[in-house]
Amino acid sequence: MEITYRQRYDMEHLFRFGKQRLLMTSYLTPDVHHEENWFKLTLLSYVNLWAARKLAVVLPRDWEQYLKTNKSIKITPSLVQRDFSRIITTLGTFAKFPKRRGFSSGRIKGYKKAPRTRHDVIKKGSKKSTENLKAP
Repeated sequence: MEITYRQRYDMEHLFRFGKQRLLMTSYLTPDVHHEENWFKLTLLSYVNLWAARKLAVVLPRDWEQYLKTNKSIKITPSLVQRDFSRIITTLGTFAKFPKRRGFSSGRIKGYKKAPRTRHDVIKKGSKKSTENLKAP
């Protein structure tokens, strides 16, 4: 009985954390397949947090002076998430740096754009009789 309660307790905490911190329910679409993929992505992010839990360091905020920075504190997924940017910078990533973007050089000098084709304005009005339009 204790094992099933513990499993249910863990599942409830997973869903609560997923909804509040991992944006599990923020992706709303009529296509169920996309929502299932989003759900899988949030579970993968939770697995990443679980795998990085031993690398995380408790970083107390200014008002959390009661938290110690030693290893005796149980590190929760939200604490790992708070420290995840430091973990990524120390481990590195396979992602490339974004290309630097600036102002474009513009059109080549001396290039003249072809003028736009003009079309007659069609105004809505009285219909022409079909007798005048028929060929003789």
